Amino acid sequence: MSTESLENSIFINASNESFETLALKVFKFQYQNCTVYRDFCNHLDVKNPTCLEDIPFLPISFFKSHKIVAEGFDPELIFKSSGTTNQIRSTHFIAKPDVYEKSFRKTFEDLMGEIKGNVFLALLPNYIEQGNSSLVYMVGHLIQQSQNELSGFYLNDYKKLLRVMSIAKKRKCKVFLFGVSYALLDLAEKEIDLSDIFIIETGGMKGRRKEMIREELHDILKNGLNVKNIYSEYGMTELLSQAYLQEDGYFRSPNWMKIMIRDVNDALTFLPNGRTGGVNVIDLANLYSCSFIATDDLGVKNMDLFKILGRFDLSDIRGCNLLVN
Repeated sequence: MSTESLENSIFINASNESFETLALKVFKFQYQNCTVYRDFCNHLDVKNPTCLEDIPFLPISFFKSHKIVAEGFDPELIFKSSGTTNQIRSTHFIAKPDVYEKSFRKTFEDLMGEIKGNVFLALLPNYIEQGNSSLVYMVGHLIQQSQNELSGFYLNDYKKLLRVMSIAKKRKCKVFLFGVSYALLDLAEKEIDLSDIFIIETGGMKGRRKEMIREELHDILKNGLNVKNIYSEYGMTELLSQAYLQEDGYFRSPNWMKIMIRDVNDALTFLPNGRTGGVNVIDLANLYSCSFIATDDLGVKNMDLFKILGRFDLSDIRGCNLLVN
């Protein structure tokens, strides 16, 4: 199968072709073309897996220490994780930005709603300040693709943001507000009515406020902003796909993304539904880097749905929507 055919299959056939069959094809491509991943697999003596459980998952920390990109593909974009001044930031080298754009565009429309004509607003000051943010890139494209003059980044200009929301409400536009946690808390303290707004919380406190569990944060936001639901995005620099938290409290992911839960005491053993463990992500959109990543997150699965419960001890508190217990 050619690289182009494999790339197309990820978005066209992920719901039809067996996910396992497609993942094994992606593994073969990455084993052959990504030196870092091949060396890791060889170290584990895994060269020809026959099922998902046999595929090695690269520790996410490798994105801090290695350049992970398929041979022969020059990166067109470089994304870096958020973090404090003294932290080493993860780096994701993006060979084909259009794959990322196709992934987040299709995912949003499938899980959240239409893009064109709606209003997309962003309160993401920390991400913009540090630069090279995959989240800013994604939201920027959603703003552009909305083709709505009200869409835009509003940083800390709450007055202008509220004025725009009021205009959107009068025009009966559907409004999506992406916001980092501490900025949304600032907004909630103003005790305003955003009952018609779809609020998508995208990250932790970034050192601006004390960390809290997601349920506590969402309760505060729901009360302060007068909304029934707070949505959330599970994504990170190292992934080109996202999952979205729905009203039932579970994250849903696109067809080309799958979560597997590993035993915290045995990284090669996977746990059944309902058991808490480490979160492994298969993101087939990561075709030109590594699609099989062992994250630092703790979670639990319910069939194809999942919850994120926190982080392993001593892990960096950073990234998109990772709160600590």
